[in-house]
Amino acid sequence: MKTTRLGKTGLEVSRICFGCMSFGKQTDERPWVLGLEEARPLYKRAWGAGINFFDTANVYAQGTSEEITGVLLKELAPRQEIVLATKVFGRMRPGPNGQGLSRAAILTEIDNSLRRLGTDYVDLYQIHRFDPFTPVEETMQALNDVVRAGKARYIGASSMWAWQFSKLQHAAEVNGWTKFVSMQNQVSLTYREEEREMLPLCSDQGIAVLPWSPLAGGKLTRPWGTETKRATTDRYNKSMYENTGDRDVVEAVEAVAKARKTSMAQVAMAWVLQKPVVTSPIVGVSKMSHLEDAIAAVDFELTGDDVKALEAPYKSLHVAGF
Repeated sequence: MKTTRLGKTGLEVSRICFGCMSFGKQTDERPWVLGLEEARPLYKRAWGAGINFFDTANVYAQGTSEEITGVLLKELAPRQEIVLATKVFGRMRPGPNGQGLSRAAILTEIDNSLRRLGTDYVDLYQIHRFDPFTPVEETMQALNDVVRAGKARYIGASSMWAWQFSKLQHAAEVNGWTKFVSMQNQVSLTYREEEREMLPLCSDQGIAVLPWSPLAGGKLTRPWGTETKRATTDRYNKSMYENTGDRDVVEAVEAVAKARKTSMAQVAMAWVLQKPVVTSPIVGVSKMSHLEDAIAAVDFELTGDDVKALEAPYKSLHVAGF
């Protein structure tokens, strides 16, 4: 497995990040998640293939993704060999202060995440979204205090407008606080709107880009019209990936995959990986084949003609995922 630096930091991460949203306790909202025993071989294979970067969040499966991740990473390797990321923002309990990026929420949730993960620190602590109700100075000072306390080594952000990201970074810079080193945003052949502002900003500022849903919730891994359990039961998938205009893109992926005698997943992932600004796409897996395709994509090179064919059908979309 190839490695790269996390933005301008000295931290080395694998070119594939193992996404942990698929694991935890099943709920009516997400009946497709996998439990501890089902998850174990996937984590083991990822580590064995050289993946050292694991990403979860406090809200995934109501905290149980963090619990499973903590248990399994302890089985794989010494803590210092793992790059572990989690997130804060979403609602974790009812009532006031149960979500968001206030000082109260951040300082409470980092401790809760560390307890569930069974570790003293996370390598990357990310804000899951922008909080319009909390002053950016309050958020950035709280995150700085988390780093100074040794509970996180770096901080990152996730999907938001470029002006919001810049505003947060500016607040940190003028106050001498810790700045974000990464941006986790939606980038795939069916969603390229981040190419307008956020990706150029990250390239200019040396910010690591960690694309989520690089395979469009699985849509880019199978012929158009094919259904899966997750696609038909996950309300997020239904709302985010139901664009019928994607058909031409999916068919282009299928055509390139057939011509190159490989899987659609490898082609779609290779397209994300070939973008110079991309550091490490986050791959959600629920089957071993998902993981194997992601691993193989790191060494799969698209030709210039392949890239042109894959990009040609894309039509601009309304911004989504914020």
